[in-house]
Amino acid sequence: MMVRNVVMVMLCVTVIAPIVLYTDRLGSFQSSSSSTNEFVEDVATFAFNGHTGRLNLLPQESSTTLKEPIGIVYSDNSTKALPNSGVSARSTDTVNSSQGESREHLSARVLYTTNEEDRSQTENPIRQVANGFQQGNQIKSDTDGEGERSTENATDAVDENAKSVESQRKSDETSNDMEVKHEQSTVASSRVDKVGPRRPKTEKQNDQPAIPDARVRQLKDQLIRAKVYLSLPATRNNPHFTRELRLRVKEVQRAVADASKDSDLPKNANEKLKAMEQTLTKGKQIHDDCAAAVKKLRAMLHSTEEQLRVHKKQTVFLTQLTAKTLPKGLHCLPLRLTTEYYSLNPSERNFPNQEKLEDPQLYHYALFSDNVLAAAVVVNSTVFHAKDPAKHVFHIVTDRLNYAAMRMWFLVNPPGKATIEVQNIEELTWLNSSYSPVLKQLGSQSMIDYYFRTHRGSTDPNLKFRNPKYLSILNHLRFYLPQIFPKLNKVLFLDDDIVVQKDLTGLWSLNLKGNVNGAVETCGESFHRFDRYLNFSNPIISKNFDPHACGWAYGMNIFDLSEWKRQNITEVYHTWQKLNHDRQLWKLGTLPPGLITFWKRTFALDRSWHVLGLGYNPSVGQREIERAAVIHYNGNMKPWLEIGIPKYRNYWAKYVDYDNVYLRECNINP
Repeated sequence: MMVRNVVMVMLCVTVIAPIVLYTDRLGSFQSSSSSTNEFVEDVATFAFNGHTGRLNLLPQESSTTLKEPIGIVYSDNSTKALPNSGVSARSTDTVNSSQGESREHLSARVLYTTNEEDRSQTENPIRQVANGFQQGNQIKSDTDGEGERSTENATDAVDENAKSVESQRKSDETSNDMEVKHEQSTVASSRVDKVGPRRPKTEKQNDQPAIPDARVRQLKDQLIRAKVYLSLPATRNNPHFTRELRLRVKEVQRAVADASKDSDLPKNANEKLKAMEQTLTKGKQIHDDCAAAVKKLRAMLHSTEEQLRVHKKQTVFLTQLTAKTLPKGLHCLPLRLTTEYYSLNPSERNFPNQEKLEDPQLYHYALFSDNVLAAAVVVNSTVFHAKDPAKHVFHIVTDRLNYAAMRMWFLVNPPGKATIEVQNIEELTWLNSSYSPVLKQLGSQSMIDYYFRTHRGSTDPNLKFRNPKYLSILNHLRFYLPQIFPKLNKVLFLDDDIVVQKDLTGLWSLNLKGNVNGAVETCGESFHRFDRYLNFSNPIISKNFDPHACGWAYGMNIFDLSEWKRQNITEVYHTWQKLNHDRQLWKLGTLPPGLITFWKRTFALDRSWHVLGLGYNPSVGQREIERAAVIHYNGNMKPWLEIGIPKYRNYWAKYVDYDNVYLRECNINP
């Protein structure tokens, strides 16, 4: 008898009581319309701009089958649609029989009321349902708003009320195509069947970003929105949300890192994006003060602009400093060569074929440089492409410091059958301050102060003109070609930062039509016109020149020395240099006085002869480079410097023999 009583009590507790309790709770849901409305509102809050993806705030399951949800399944046969539900399921036999709708499509709504403790103890029903649709529902934000600015995204994140209706409409359209076929027979147990949703074509197309690198931009926009939320008072008053948001920020920052395109992102970047979007959705519900968000965004924008201005100024200064600094290897090379040169016997220091130096029937090049390696590339590339190297003669003029090194290099590395001459500028005794006004100016105290007073240089907007290279007379020798080569008729002038890619002999046969200078014009860009280089506020300049006249390039110029002498071009140059003694007509350099001196005396060459910009412009086309006879690394980013543009360096480096003993000893590598 005692045992029977115990068994009956256990049956009541384990069987009858749960049935009664379950029936009462189900009835309360059916009878309470207010509870229905509250439930609809709770589930609707999971929607964010039409996103129907899984909730990444919860741990994800790898299972492909859906387990029975632990929660309350509410069957609603009303015509009111729940946004973002996206799930249909069969009700139990009991519910179907009571409502007489065993063959109807019933929407299963799952009420999500879990908290931190519930998630750690029970398996969340929303996670079970959402996990089954992880392949069917993609976050819509992967393709929406990719072209928006970060400030617009941050403002939209605060403006929830203005877009809630539109969000629900888009969500309904997304979920309309998802159906579940119901079986004819009823099922005794209450469970959710495994569903294979059909994906519309538009959704498949939206799986890929509409524009490249969209996810990188979205992640960066999310970081900005998160920083805005973290700075607002409502966030500081919510420590739980603050911790969560800071965690998401760290995750996204690690995912983005230095990525500039989507392919640089890690595999889990998309999950981080979704998780951050869910957290930002919470922030959107917490913050309702749009004015505060806008104010914060404006402050961030102002701060960013100020930082950008400072960084630009620092970049200009450091770039100029790097361009003026000689790398250790290029400092070692001339020292090593000079030592070797003075160890030679005097008879071993002479070049062969010196009788060709004044033969006007040959092809003569003028190269003024103090950079041994750069000069070697110019000579090597020219000889390599010459059809008859024996007819080419190179005249190199350098300073006293590099004279021995330059001679030693070409003594041990002769340019094939070509002839070479190396001169010391100190040997040009006629070139003195009494003859050359520019030489007198370069030696003045005011000019030296202009270059070496660093506190002035750091604030000068024309910092590039404060380069000590302009103190070297080597840059002005181009205006004295007839005096340096009195027995020649034509000379091709080359800068030491060029590379020759084709035979240049055709330039000597060109008819310059009475002009002195043959050069490629550079007026394809507005900043290469006369008003870019000359001071047209000065009446002397404005009366004599056209501000919109097309400029031309130094670096590869064919000069008719006979016509030069006839028109007395050197004297024209001296006249303008005297007028510019106070630097009021133009800043320093050789191009402005060249534009003036050869005004209406320049013949325009075809642009394929000379392509410029490889020392500052990363957008020069590969096809244009390969078609050019000469490519010019004008600018600060020289190919022998670390700041050189990498994709252009090989055009220069392939003419350098890095196995040379002197280069190896000075650790000069490609």
